[in-house]
Amino acid sequence: MPIINFLKQSRRLVLLIILLASWEYASRFILDKTEATLLPPPSGVAKGGFELLQSGEIWKHVFDSLSREFIAFCYASVAIPLGIVMGCFKWINEQVDPIVEILRPIPPIAWIPLSILWFGVGNVQNQFIIFLGIFFPILLNTIDAVKNVEPNLIRAARCLGAQSWGVITRVVLRAALPQIVTGVRIGLGVGWMALVAAELVGANSGLGFLINDARTVLRTDYILVGMLSIGLIGLCLDRLIRVTSQKLMPWSRALNG
Repeated sequence: MPIINFLKQSRRLVLLIILLASWEYASRFILDKTEATLLPPPSGVAKGGFELLQSGEIWKHVFDSLSREFIAFCYASVAIPLGIVMGCFKWINEQVDPIVEILRPIPPIAWIPLSILWFGVGNVQNQFIIFLGIFFPILLNTIDAVKNVEPNLIRAARCLGAQSWGVITRVVLRAALPQIVTGVRIGLGVGWMALVAAELVGANSGLGFLINDARTVLRTDYILVGMLSIGLIGLCLDRLIRVTSQKLMPWSRALNG
């Protein structure tokens, strides 16, 4: 029964609808004009979003932000082979781990002043900040995933004559892949947050720039549209990775549970 299924799904939105209705009422009838300018009602935000869609401005900023995220992710993917090597070879882990543990706690935002001096204001600087946000979650999850591979699987592969390279590619990588994907999901989320911070101070396009630019002209509706766009795109990216992973790794109980 499609109608019954629709009603069952709709009940999950009840709290959200109540909150939006309360927000609309408070902004229109409780707040004064100045306060309402700082917190426009949902209908005003929707109107602002329609204006940005109609002018095509929002698509330009979304495209620029996604491009930076994608390029930074390609560079940060080097964390996967590095993490596998660190997880498999103890002596490499002993050499690289101290460097990682020193750099990892430094938030990407703290690198912004130095990155501006190194790369100037532009795409490279933004991509560097995003790279820092993506790299470490992927690296740590990859190392942990490799170290947690069931030892009996490796012994069985060796007993059947597998060489070291074969054990890594056909046993370790396959067993570690679900947790590596989890690291990718976390890394992309952190990178997406770092991207906004980078664009707020060092970009002339992107969703972070849109938010900051709207602040200077007191367009709080545009600010909220930018924030909602960031949240929705982040959600879509995570769902896309999750669905793709479920298709490619049907054996993973963690991804298909």
